[in-house]
Amino acid sequence: MKKALLIIATAIIISFQFSIFNSAQAQSRYTYGGNRSKGSVVVTGDVAVSQLVEKHIDLNERVRTIPGFRIQVASLSGTASKNRAFEMKERLKASYPEVEAYVVYDEPNFKVKVGDFRTRLEAYLFLQRIRADYPGTIIRDNIYPMQIDWNEMVPESEDDI
Repeated sequence: MKKALLIIATAIIISFQFSIFNSAQAQSRYTYGGNRSKGSVVVTGDVAVSQLVEKHIDLNERVRTIPGFRIQVASLSGTASKNRAFEMKERLKASYPEVEAYVVYDEPNFKVKVGDFRTRLEAYLFLQRIRADYPGTIIRDNIYPMQIDWNEMVPESEDDI
């Protein structure tokens, strides 16, 4: 019985070592920075990892959205809820022209949302401004299409860094 267990354990160890050897064979080698005199980086890794990284890069290039926050002003349902939602949207745009207002249909409700805020703090500050006129407003996480003013993101001089 002990000999049989020893033989099985040895077979498992040998197969494990064989699988490690095979996985080591399935590695690829990439060189970044073609001119070696200036320096280069050689990355050795599994082919599957590099394929996943390439898929991730491709997805990020195709999906042009960023996470952000909007303030939900109302969630309306029932008769004439669509008309009331669009009227509320127009009132919001007239009262606060610096932010965009949206009507989103989330069956069976028409939700009125305002703003394209990058941080929860920005949304909270605006929420404090409109809370008196629109009680019951809440901040919602959102993902919306990228509309970034890159001039705002890049420092104009060394002093801005």
